[in-house]
Amino acid sequence: MPVESVGEFEFASGESVPDLTLAYETYGEFDGSNAVLLCHALTGSHHVTDAGGRRTGDEAGTAGQARAWWGDVVGPGKAVDTREYYAVCVNVPGSCYGSSGPASEAPDGEPWGTRFPAVTVGDWTRAQRRLLDELGVGRLHAVVGGSVGGMNALDWAARYPDDVRRVAAIAAAARLDPQCLALDAIARRAIATDPNWDGGDYYGDDHPDPDDGLATARQLGHVMYLSKASMERKFGRRAAGRDARGGRRGDDPAGSFFPYREVESYLDYNAERFVERFDANSYRYLTRAMDDYDLSAEYGSDAAALAAFEGEALLVSFTGDWHFTVEDSRTLREAFAEADAPAAHHVVESDHGHDAFLVEPESVGPPLRGFLAEGVDARTVRDEPEDDDGTGDHPERAPVHASLFPG
Repeated sequence: MPVESVGEFEFASGESVPDLTLAYETYGEFDGSNAVLLCHALTGSHHVTDAGGRRTGDEAGTAGQARAWWGDVVGPGKAVDTREYYAVCVNVPGSCYGSSGPASEAPDGEPWGTRFPAVTVGDWTRAQRRLLDELGVGRLHAVVGGSVGGMNALDWAARYPDDVRRVAAIAAAARLDPQCLALDAIARRAIATDPNWDGGDYYGDDHPDPDDGLATARQLGHVMYLSKASMERKFGRRAAGRDARGGRRGDDPAGSFFPYREVESYLDYNAERFVERFDANSYRYLTRAMDDYDLSAEYGSDAAALAAFEGEALLVSFTGDWHFTVEDSRTLREAFAEADAPAAHHVVESDHGHDAFLVEPESVGPPLRGFLAEGVDARTVRDEPEDDDGTGDHPERAPVHASLFPG
């Protein structure tokens, strides 16, 4: 059962739940000024590392995760050194790992389903603030997040500018572009058109889950997270062979004439694993929260949103990432500069795509460690250089046509 209640909570939609519960983990000891809030990515949880965190909430809810989501960056002696910092990670409202969401129990004893209020990234931030208050944590040393967790971190700088000294947004952006919005919309429609979705009321032992729709949605996600170069390296056009895992080929007899390729096997295998651990309604809720987020929405511009923030910011981007691009982080750096907040943009050469922030911890750890300790002037923070005309002689962003889809 979720361990911490923050009481009645009103969401940005105006709807409320009478008792919002949040699952979380903490690592290290709190000394009054060393708290680092970690914001997980879209389908992650409060379980960050296997390095001895104090786990709370529904432990069974995270059992399906193969491993902690950032275990090479958080822990003793690592970038977020839990011998020095008090690290906290909260499972966001709307998820399915112990915090209140569509799959959790409503006051009438039945699962909320789609009766659960719409959730925004701002709701995540406000819920985190409420939990930190319960834990006795006031001002944060830092907020660190990757992907949509990076959006969550940016929202802290805008919403609670006096409550955080340093913000690190890794492989993130101020908003999604139309192509990503379109792919997320297709993913949600894949779930909603599964005959087992039943309007989101599929809970109960006697009702099958919309696994096919959720699997297709996740496959779209995996394609978004990879680059064209990484897919070529991993799979090429190779056939997977008779013993390949997966095989969601349907009932098409003609399909057996053609090879079942390694890229198909990868997508099928990972989709099958994903549906065992995640909830279809939560996937729809969380992708909508990500799609809705726009740093400038309530302020008029990104710089205006950050105007009250007097801390420092680190932006880390990856050249092969077409989901949250180098240009997205560059734009954020300019917004911080306009707001007179010191910011550094650390660009990592990588062809792993968006997944790079998870699969290349050796690229994230050093700049993050330096930033937490010394701010943007840390030796390990290699800020994006500028050329004489001030426009920046920078690595090019990964254009979509060169990263995934043929032009």
